[in-house]
Amino acid sequence: MWDWLISPIDPDRAHAVGSAVAWHARAMVLGWGILAPLAILIARFFKIMPGQDWPRELDNQVWWRSHWMGQTVVFGISILGLAFVLPIDTVDLSLHRILGYVVLIGLVIQTGLGLLRGSKGGPTALAPDGSPRGHHYDMTPWRRRFEVLHKSLGYALLFTAIAAILAGLWDANGPRWMWITLTFWWTALTALFIIFQNRGMAVDTYQAIWGDDPRHPGNAQSKG
Repeated sequence: MWDWLISPIDPDRAHAVGSAVAWHARAMVLGWGILAPLAILIARFFKIMPGQDWPRELDNQVWWRSHWMGQTVVFGISILGLAFVLPIDTVDLSLHRILGYVVLIGLVIQTGLGLLRGSKGGPTALAPDGSPRGHHYDMTPWRRRFEVLHKSLGYALLFTAIAAILAGLWDANGPRWMWITLTFWWTALTALFIIFQNRGMAVDTYQAIWGDDPRHPGNAQSKG
């Protein structure tokens, strides 16, 4: 059984990669195969924590810190992973290489969007003049566009990264245990996603922060 697990997925090819490629693979799998989907899962389903007395207890920061810190780590790991193979990169446009650069370009765009998301505002983040005005609290047109772009691009990058990992694993003729481990991990995350979604744990960010009172401009817009 062990011999079968450590043998390459394609028995007609050898599994032989250099140290730089191996560390590139480890970095990208850690970043995009493990941490990125976890950060997305937490952001989607844990805006209200189990046991939190919502709407009396608002603006739980666990999901926000987990999401931005996790994705910051993914950004750093991605740059590190690129650095491992950049000196030996070629002009060969394999599927893995194309998908990988698409993910990296998208990551830069996603980071830029995050930095330009606008001010928060609201009763817990008053402006210097005491005003609750803010891009998020007021749900300005830019904030609405940002949320659509950020979420859509985030999911698209995740699936593209998974495809890049699988393409790279095939190019390297990775052993069967790698395929099995990643399949098990992604299947478990998918199952959790379905369970949490069916339990109604995907709460709107605006209401998780400020509650569902219609006096808040974002809630008034959604009811309009």
